[in-house]
Parts: sequence; C-alpha cells; structure tokens
Amino acid sequence: MKDKERMLLFPPPVFPADLAEAPAALMQVGPNPSQRQSSPLPIPRRRTVIEAAPGAEQDAQQMPGTTRPAADKPLPDRLTACLATGRQDLTAGLASARMWRDEGKTAFEKVRANQCLGLLLNQQGDYAGAETAFADAIAGIPPEQAVGSVQLLAMAGNAALAAGKADRAADWFDKALAVKDYKDNAALGAIQTDRARALVAAGRMAEAGGALDEAHRLAPDDPDGWLLSATLARRSGDLARAQRDIEIAANLDPRDPAIGLEAGVIAVLDGRDAAAMKSWDSVIKAAPNSAEAKTAAGYLEQLGPAPTSAPVPQEKKPS
Repeated sequence: MKDKERMLLFPPPVFPADLAEAPAALMQVGPNPSQRQSSPLPIPRRRTVIEAAPGAEQDAQQMPGTTRPAADKPLPDRLTACLATGRQDLTAGLASARMWRDEGKTAFEKVRANQCLGLLLNQQGDYAGAETAFADAIAGIPPEQAVGSVQLLAMAGNAALAAGKADRAADWFDKALAVKDYKDNAALGAIQTDRARALVAAGRMAEAGGALDEAHRLAPDDPDGWLLSATLARRSGDLARAQRDIEIAANLDPRDPAIGLEAGVIAVLDGRDAAAMKSWDSVIKAAPNSAEAKTAAGYLEQLGPAPTSAPVPQEKKPS
C-alpha cells in the first residue's frame, strides 16, 4: 500500500472549504476554497455551513435598548442590504458596515453591523479582522439571549481556522456547542464537523474522530461529515472504515466531485485500481471545470485511462 501511495504522488489530502462563498450564500465564513478552492488545512470542508445570526427572523427577540417597530412597519433587513452592497463593491460594503457599527444606537444594530463587517472582511481575506468583528458581535449579545450567539461563535471559529489559529478555532466551536437550548441538530452537526477540521489542524486526531462521531449522530444525512471521516480514516490507515464512510457520503451526494475524488484515492490504496480510475473518470465527467477534476486527471495520468467496459473474456483455444 505504501509503495503505491508513493508511486501515485498523492498530495496531503485537502478538502475544499467552502467558506468564502459568503458573497453567494451571504452567511458563511472561512477561507473558502470558494466553492472548491483547495484549503491549506489537512482536512477538507466544503459544505455551506451556517446562516447568519441573529437574523431578521429574530427581530421579534430584540436586544435590550432596541426599539420595536410598529406591527405594520417591519424592521428593514439592513444586514441583507449591507451584504448586498459588499457583493457589488467590497470597499463600499466595508465602509457601510463600519459606518453602521460606529453610528449604531442599540446593541442589536451593532451586533448585526459587526456580523456584516466580519462576513465582508472574510470575503476580503482578512480572517483575523473577521474573527475580531464576530467577537465584537458576540460580546454585544446579552447572556439571556446566548442562543443567538451560536452561529456567530461558529463564524468566529471558521475565521480563526482560516487564519491558521486551529486551537483558538476549536475554542470558539466548543463555546458554540456549550450554549444551552440550541435545538438545530443540523447546525450543531455542522459545527462538530468544523470542530473536527480544527482539531485535525491542531494535531488532535483522537478528539477529531470523536467530533465526527458526534456530527454523524446529530446530522446523519450530511455528506460532508462522512467525507471528512472517510478521509480521516484513510489517513490513519483504516481503509475499511474509510470505504464505509465514503460509500455513505456518495449515497447522500452522488454528484459531489470531492466525494468521487476521495473514493478513488481510497480504492487505489486498497489495491482496486479499476474502481479508482472509474471514480476519477466520473469526477471529470460530472464536474470538468472543478479543481477535483484537475486532480483526478493527474491521478489518471499516473495509472492510465479509466476502463470503459468490462474486459472481454478470451476464447478458449480448441484442444
């Protein structure tokens, strides 16, 4: 196995971390391997993670000091407008967010202004600045409304992870998971997966495995968690576990090129070259312009073209 791994010149496994997609999803944080630009971290992450918080839907639970609008005049969603400005002109969006933060008269306004600022700084690549903005937003949420801080805590963790501060990122994720009465299991599962990425980056592999087990419990239908655990198992040499987990991921999202790429790597390390080539060939066909397709093509060049049909049995020579 090790000889084959050396022969194929596999790079350190990386996962696309789709956190820089903030302009599109408006609510994510991280280095985005924008959709699917390679992450410098040893464990990948690709999913759309967490939506903004506290959002417009939480206006009914405003923070102390805010003025509730009349029933027939709902509070304008300034966060959405701030992010939209940043999508069109990042410099203008950052200026707008800072002005909103500085002129905000209530804690609620400042929280949302800092959230917008953090998301736009993340888009700019200033991950340390984004973490600070999210931390300022979190600090403005009163303890009795701690549930509203969970997603911001996760955003701060992803910003810290993007900045290369793995242990600090894990601390943010731990704080998010420690908030009581937060009931969204899918979001909690996503945070556990992000926490696993941070723990792997920090070299805390056993803890990362436990985080992924919890992610599977909370969000069993999330293919990204299964992809991550398959990669972690493959890296630790447990190819049986890796194969099981990548099959679950593939069943949940059969067209994801990152899953097909990892499936091929697991197959080739297990001595199943034909299966590996078919997986990589499917990645190229399904997402020809993706980073995964480029990597898959490189792997195929080392092994040869993918088989297109079953081998034709040779006829027996007459005796």
